[in-house]
Amino acid sequence: MLRFILKRILLLFPMLLGITLISFFVIHLVPGEPGIMDLEMTPKVTKEARERIRAYYGLDKPIHVQYWMWLKRILKLDFGLSFTPDRRPVIEKITERLPITITINLASMAIIFIVGIPIGVYCAKYKDSLLDKSLTALVFAGYAAPTFWIALLLMLLFGVYLELLPISGVKSFNFEELSVTGKILDIGRHLLLPVLVSASGGIAGISRFMKNSLLEVLNQDYIRTAYAKGLPERIILRRHALRNALLPVITILGLSVPGLIGGSVIFESIFSIPGMGQLFYMSVMARDYPTIMGILVMGAFLTLLGNLLADIAYAVFDPRIRVE
Repeated sequence: MLRFILKRILLLFPMLLGITLISFFVIHLVPGEPGIMDLEMTPKVTKEARERIRAYYGLDKPIHVQYWMWLKRILKLDFGLSFTPDRRPVIEKITERLPITITINLASMAIIFIVGIPIGVYCAKYKDSLLDKSLTALVFAGYAAPTFWIALLLMLLFGVYLELLPISGVKSFNFEELSVTGKILDIGRHLLLPVLVSASGGIAGISRFMKNSLLEVLNQDYIRTAYAKGLPERIILRRHALRNALLPVITILGLSVPGLIGGSVIFESIFSIPGMGQLFYMSVMARDYPTIMGILVMGAFLTLLGNLLADIAYAVFDPRIRVE
C-alpha cells in the first residue's frame, strides 16, 4: 500500500510541471498585456513609453525566459507580485480568498455526497418506480439548468420575495457586533445559496453514477447467492453491493474537484463573494499574469491532490489495485 501511494505522489510532480508549462504559454496568447491595455485608447502615449512598461513587467523577454524565471520563483514558493496597481504579493491575495472558496467547495462536496448517493441507491433499489423517475427528472433538471439562472432564481425567491437569506457577500454590515454564534450563523446564511448552487449539478451526476454502478453490482452472481442464502436485503446492500458500487463514484468525486473550482468563477461573481473564482475573473480581465498563474497552480495542486485521495480510496476499497 505504501509503495502504491509513493508512486502516485511521484507522478504528481511531472504532471504539475506540464500543467504550469501549458498554462503559462496559453495565457500569453490572449491579446492584450498588463498596463498596455489601458493605454491603447490614449494616442499621446509613445512607443518608448509602452516599451518601458513592458520592460517594467518583464514582458520584453522571450516567453521561454519568462517561464524559466517564473519557475525558479515558484520552486521557492514565491508567486511574485501582482501586475495590478496595488503590487501586492500574489500569495497574499490568494491566501485571503482561498479559505472561503475551499469552504464552499467542501460544503458542496458534502451535500453532493450526502444527497446524491442515497438518491442513487434508492433509484437502483426501486428501479423504474414512479419515485425513481420523479427523482431522476428532478436532479437532471438541476443539472441541465444553467448555474447562473439557478442562482438568479434562488436570489429572487429567498432574497427578494421571501427576504429570508442575503444575496451577496459573506458578512452582514453589523458582523463585528454579533456574538461568536451569531457570526457563524451570519456566514452560514450568506453561504447557503452559493453552496446550493454549486452542488446542484453534481448531485445529478453522482446519483446517476451510483444508480448505474449499483444496478451492475446487483446483477452479479455473488449477490444472487447472498439472496439465495436468505440474507436480509439491507445486509446485502450495505456489506456486499454498496462497497463495490462505490468504486466508480469515488473516481467521479476525485475528478469533480476541478469542476467545482472552475464553477466558483460563476457563482462567486453573481453572489459577490470574495473568493478565488472572483479573483481569477478579475485577474484575467486585467491580464494579471502572476495572479492568474498562482491561481492555476493552486487549482492544479488541489485537483491533483483530489485525484490522489481518490486513488488511495480506490485502493482501500479494491485490494486488487494495490496488488497490480
